[in-house]
Amino acid sequence: MNLTEAEIVELRQQANGRAVRADLARRARLILLLAEGLTWSAIRAKLDCNDSYIALWSKRFAADRLAGLFSRHAGRQRYKVTDRLEARVLARTTKHKPADGSTHWSTRKLAAELGGDISHMTVARIWAKHGLKPHRLEGYLASNDPDFETKAADVIGLYLNPPQHAAVFSVDEKTAIQALDRKDPVLPLTPGRAERHGFEYFRHGTLSLYAAFNTKTGEVPGKTATRHTSSEFVAFLADIVAHQPRGKEIHVIVDNLSAHKTKLVDAFLREHPNLRMHFTPTYSSWLNQVELWFAKIERDVIARGVFTSVPDLKRKLMRYIRKYNEQPKSVQWKYFDPTRRITTDSIITVH
Repeated sequence: MNLTEAEIVELRQQANGRAVRADLARRARLILLLAEGLTWSAIRAKLDCNDSYIALWSKRFAADRLAGLFSRHAGRQRYKVTDRLEARVLARTTKHKPADGSTHWSTRKLAAELGGDISHMTVARIWAKHGLKPHRLEGYLASNDPDFETKAADVIGLYLNPPQHAAVFSVDEKTAIQALDRKDPVLPLTPGRAERHGFEYFRHGTLSLYAAFNTKTGEVPGKTATRHTSSEFVAFLADIVAHQPRGKEIHVIVDNLSAHKTKLVDAFLREHPNLRMHFTPTYSSWLNQVELWFAKIERDVIARGVFTSVPDLKRKLMRYIRKYNEQPKSVQWKYFDPTRRITTDSIITVH
């Protein structure tokens, strides 16, 4: 078998290349051995093959040269999901429940229900394409406030276009924070094993945390209290006023808790006309930015914290607030869909 210089170079690269598939390298070595004049018996010993293998690939090389060394097996035709099958999967997933009484479908249950040649992986791919996750469940709470648009627009206006020379605070209380102490030692984080807490614990009491999220700077003045009353709320408002320049306009965003609407609060507002209260719609705490910060302190301190007493809980909460205020971060509030219930015309900018 005669080879050109270019063919010899290419065959040697395929025979010795580390990134070349083993079957291609073996065929390249076969052709090189044939070109060297080795007998079929010698080649069988070197490549651990039979005469059929040598005959097949020598003939293909003679006919198509280098191109003949590539496998001609076309493989199985790729399975194609038709639009009709996709529609069946989507309709069954969204409009029906499993016959066994399950609350939601699994890929295998739905594949068995539809029958035929459809596999559970085909169901999974169709679900992924259309963003369906039957195993997921999310809750919601619709606001029944008849003045939802007006109140929400007022709050959103404070976020998007706040008054130029005023301070805007998002204020709320995180009540009944438990000072939990573990009965068993905490086993620390180690390679391959998560931190572990014992299931049993002591309750040392509860504490309430008042926080005012400055929507411009992200700073959070905080205060703890053993009781959650209107007088404590008024005392916290007094702290906010005391730490602002005298006479500066202050806007406070709060929810509809009864402690925020007492006669004591009304009297305080009359004494401080520069402070205005803005109430979020009912069941709309998501409009209050301080809730985002409460979620952060819950993750960072409270959820996995070990507190030996209520004073210990207070100390750790206030330490976290002090460290956070060294590098505070504001919320970049954006309103993406003004075509919904609140329009751009309904946004109220406070002056």
